[in-house]
Amino acid sequence: MPSAIETRDLTVTYGRITALEGVTMDVPAGSSVAVIGPNGCGKSTLLKALAGIVEPASGSLAVTGRRPAIVLQSTDVDRAVPISVRDTVAMARYATLGLLRRFRSADWSTVDAALRRLAIDDLGHRQLHQLSGGQRQRVLVAQGLAQDTPVLLLDEPLTGLDVTSRSIIVDVLAGEREAGRTTVMSTHNFEDARRCDLVLLLATRPIACGPPDEVLTEPNLRAAFGGRFVRVGDTLLLDDPHHDHPH
Repeated sequence: MPSAIETRDLTVTYGRITALEGVTMDVPAGSSVAVIGPNGCGKSTLLKALAGIVEPASGSLAVTGRRPAIVLQSTDVDRAVPISVRDTVAMARYATLGLLRRFRSADWSTVDAALRRLAIDDLGHRQLHQLSGGQRQRVLVAQGLAQDTPVLLLDEPLTGLDVTSRSIIVDVLAGEREAGRTTVMSTHNFEDARRCDLVLLLATRPIACGPPDEVLTEPNLRAAFGGRFVRVGDTLLLDDPHHDHPH
């Protein structure tokens, strides 16, 4: 299986602060990857490096095909910015077209297909600021899909969502994998990580990388998260408000 992503000793710094250090991994094309670890461990930095938003301080990375699409977490939207849901998703096509070229029918078809997959096609004419947080997150995922890239990067796309939005996005990500595209998602949720083909456990440096059952072990989790685990019978609980899922 050819690699979609290859990194070798990838290190990213912000001034004197090392945000990410020594990441080496090979991600086969068409696989799903979860990046998990404590807050501030470098999850978002890794995604930004893969997307070409930040430059590595050392090491190397290679991503097959066009620059990946990256989906950030939903935030509040300025009510003074008048932009509809459909236009927000359509902005994704400028990465391919350029700012000055006119949309073709194929571009609008790609946009509308992304809206349907995220079940927001009925919201196309609504203003972005009028949506709930879960609906806005679906809009951002649809925008990522509309870029139609071989690799899709998602920064905690399932955090804090309503049940409906979460279920829809989970199904969409499964569909991307079935279609042979590569997804890399940061997460705080062990169960979401277990659904992926590969897990990268970070604590600024990699603790482990491989299949979920090999990575999400008690020794590895204690190495990444420190002493914030409490064992209750056979269940390992993480004593952290952002990581409240049993292992």
